[in-house]
Amino acid sequence: MKTKNRMSDDTPEQEDPMLKQVGGSHYMYMKIQPAEFINKNKLLFAEGNAIKYICRHSTKGGIQDIDKAIHYLEMVKERDYEREEHRSHYLHPKKNGLHHKN
Repeated sequence: MKTKNRMSDDTPEQEDPMLKQVGGSHYMYMKIQPAEFINKNKLLFAEGNAIKYICRHSTKGGIQDIDKAIHYLEMVKERDYEREEHRSHYLHPKKNGLHHKN
């Protein structure tokens, strides 16, 4: 899918950035490239990177890409849920092994 620059009719056609990959071809064989999915869903940086590494591990980075995805998911967990887990820990002391003796 090529698009023309709308500024003038005599400009050269530009390649759709979602249909090209710079530096390899490990995403080109996917039905939906991670970048397209990430952008269309307006995902944040860490979530997007986790998806990217999950999608490419079998064709590029192997176990290291899985470790990178886990690292980004740990960042999301800390960023979005650390306070919630901390609060839950103190709201349910018996469930979490905290027992106050009277």
